[in-house]
Amino acid sequence: MTAERKIWGVIAASSAGTVIEWYDFYIFGSLAAVLSAVFYPASNPTVSLLKWLATFAAGFAVRPFGALVFGRIGDLVGRKYAFMMTLLIMGGSTAAIGLLPGYGTLGIFAPILLVTLRLLQGLALGGEYGGAAIYVAEHAPDNRRGFYTSFIQITATFGLFVSLLVILGTKHAMSDAEFKAWGWRIPFLLSAVLVVVSYYIRARMAESPLFAKLKAEGKTSTAPIADSYGTAERWKVFFTVLLGATAGQAVVWYTGQFYALIFLQTTLKVPLDTAYKIVALALLLGTPFFVVFGALSDRIGRKGIIMAGCLIAGLTYIPIYHAMANYADPINIPALVGLVFLQVLYVTMVYGPIAAFLVESFPARIRYTSLSLPYHFGNGWFGGFTPVIATSIVAATGNKYAGLWFPIGVSLMTFVVGSFLLRETKNQEIWLEVEDPAVIQ
Repeated sequence: MTAERKIWGVIAASSAGTVIEWYDFYIFGSLAAVLSAVFYPASNPTVSLLKWLATFAAGFAVRPFGALVFGRIGDLVGRKYAFMMTLLIMGGSTAAIGLLPGYGTLGIFAPILLVTLRLLQGLALGGEYGGAAIYVAEHAPDNRRGFYTSFIQITATFGLFVSLLVILGTKHAMSDAEFKAWGWRIPFLLSAVLVVVSYYIRARMAESPLFAKLKAEGKTSTAPIADSYGTAERWKVFFTVLLGATAGQAVVWYTGQFYALIFLQTTLKVPLDTAYKIVALALLLGTPFFVVFGALSDRIGRKGIIMAGCLIAGLTYIPIYHAMANYADPINIPALVGLVFLQVLYVTMVYGPIAAFLVESFPARIRYTSLSLPYHFGNGWFGGFTPVIATSIVAATGNKYAGLWFPIGVSLMTFVVGSFLLRETKNQEIWLEVEDPAVIQ
């Protein structure tokens, strides 16, 4: 098998499982407007939605802990073993949500069990992304790492896209009353089938060649967490990457794809089906640009593209959301698709190059642990809490645009911190530290 065919096989196998894990994670949020009444007592609809969004955010809150748990396993045992475990945990938790009785049957135990399953999802996702990104990056040549890892970056958006398609397909196969009563369970239960297929594909994969060489030569870390965070210098790297890259990347991602959907549904009162279609079309149009910006980062660098995406997003969100409100009454679907697409384009700028940047920022012997924590603090805490923080600000102020203050502030902070403190990484040759023990990042 040629090297080119091998890397595409690696990308396909890694992406298949990662898409499913993101699908599992996002059907939870995509159904927020429908399911908030199922698992919480029917009182004030806004309060129920906020409780549901808080439950959604709980999965993000534990992602850094999953990053440490599975990052350590990935650096001690292997990349493949770690993300095989995360796939099973994520799939099992998602299928269990599909079987969980609602508040009317279990009372207070319904939201308690729901939060427990959501926490398991978050732990699993905390180990998944790092494993998949590193696995692809450690197979890729140095001069095309941005291009090849950008296909892993597509999986999060594609997982959201698939979740919207499955929800739409299920809704159209039955009446609205049937969907709200039991049809919403189908997208969750479908996860069990997808996981079996993905597990079979991943089980046939070999370990990352770079990690296999490290392990064979006894160069792997025996204490990845201590080696990653045991000195002030390592914590400096962590905070620089978190505040100067992943925090801004995260809020741009969740604003452009998730908050846009929630804003259409709850603030602008666009019908559910129409809102799903608008976001799904925008995602479909925007997805190829992950690869465009990933490949471009191999030529001009990762840092400049990420910083530009954060800056443009921070400066234009307010006019974009004002325009969305204007085109929502009466509904102008092409205009709304275009406005959400513009936000997705920002997402591709900040997210397309980020995997290559993160892999190149940390040494191989502690890469899984070191990469995963700032990524999941950024995407779990800054990004994952964006919908609930933004919706809460709107509820508290009565200003439907006030929710944008949070992502605008974080994205501009990242632009400033990253512009001054981040180093460019595109010329980092990640095999050097394996071939030459004197090379330390």
